[in-house]
Amino acid sequence: MKTVRLKNIVWGSEDSLPLIAGPCVIESKDLVFRTVEKLKTICEKLKVPFIFKSSYDKANRTSIDSFRGHGIDEGLEILSQVKKEFDVFILSDVHEITEIESVKDVLDVIQIPAFLCRQTNLIVEAAKTGKVINIKKGQFLAPDDVLNIVKKAYAAGNENILITERGTSFGYHNLVVDMRSFDIIHKFGIPVIFDSTHSVQLPGGAGTKSSGQREFIPSLLRAAVAAGCDGIFMETHPDPDLALSDGPNMVPLNKVEDLLKETLRIKEAVRKSSVH
Repeated sequence: MKTVRLKNIVWGSEDSLPLIAGPCVIESKDLVFRTVEKLKTICEKLKVPFIFKSSYDKANRTSIDSFRGHGIDEGLEILSQVKKEFDVFILSDVHEITEIESVKDVLDVIQIPAFLCRQTNLIVEAAKTGKVINIKKGQFLAPDDVLNIVKKAYAAGNENILITERGTSFGYHNLVVDMRSFDIIHKFGIPVIFDSTHSVQLPGGAGTKSSGQREFIPSLLRAAVAAGCDGIFMETHPDPDLALSDGPNMVPLNKVEDLLKETLRIKEAVRKSSVH
């Protein structure tokens, strides 16, 4: 298994299960600061490597009327303040090549959204930054399809590539996670993160917006960790029912610590089993 490193954070190691977490979109500086402070405290307590995630712009919302964020300039300014104030790594997603020059000095991990995972030029230009690139596997792809995607980034001279599993379209407004995908992608030597929250999304399920089934997050997360995922992606919010984006499939912030404790116990059990 190839390991991907971001300073002291390692993906692809039996001894590590990094967490990428934060609110779906930057709603306000206050919300972001409250969330990152709580998450950092939890992760330091549990000794979980932590990367803060929030989007400065959600360019793929269902409706033209949906909240997208405050835009790249204000959003990156808030993320820069988070980085300086809390000394954490930062991840956000890019939607266009023109954004990459602006984000490369702020983001530690550049994320390619699932709907854009086959956009060759976007992947290549992001990879040229030398940053860790997290490519979300499109819900329209089979697990082995990601090898062609990863090769695009490798061709740009960057092998710091992660794939995030977030489920596969199953009929209308539904996603299903096939746990075999972790083994299939691992055969290529690529670390795989499990997106525990978008996997329970019901895309477009509420008409003008997506819906979700957050009650199933713990079950899927347990299964993914047992199946050997190399990291966790989790969107969280102090009050998901009031969130401006993806509320139905976000974890309440006060539930994160207990959920992580449980997953760490499973990770340790898997590690011990593999040793024997």
